[in-house]
Amino acid sequence: MLSENIKAIRKSKGISQEALAIKLNVVRQTISKWEKGLSVPDSEMLLSISEVLETPVSVLLGETVIEPEYDDLKAISEKLETINLQLAQRNARIRRMFHWMFILLCAAIIIISAALIALNSPYLNWDYSDPETAIAGTAFHAFEWLFLRFAPVVLTGAAVGVYLTRKKA
Repeated sequence: MLSENIKAIRKSKGISQEALAIKLNVVRQTISKWEKGLSVPDSEMLLSISEVLETPVSVLLGETVIEPEYDDLKAISEKLETINLQLAQRNARIRRMFHWMFILLCAAIIIISAALIALNSPYLNWDYSDPETAIAGTAFHAFEWLFLRFAPVVLTGAAVGVYLTRKKA
């Protein structure tokens, strides 16, 4: 909500990300992160954005009614805390998703390796005078050759991924 509002209001005023960044004394990438919802400005920066865009903070936060006699800075802080919590929850979901993808990749590599070991290259005993058998044997051999070359690297990378995306206590 905040990210969409900053972007929409900035565009409606005809201000580029670069120009807004210069007026706020931040880098353009910071504006981009705010607009993509990857981070949120702190309460003081939100006040500065409000001044530069000539828009009330309540509009930036998505409210249409301004609450009277309520400390603006406190309200902004509460909204930003909610947005930060939502951002943290989304990041945790993404981390869990990647964690399980790495675990599944490790499991798949181990299962395929076990299957290849159990099969013990059966295509070596095939009759290669039959064109269909020859093509299948060649394809199976190519798969096995490539798998044995890349599986250790991918398995190591996936194991590192599992470690890096684990839940930290």
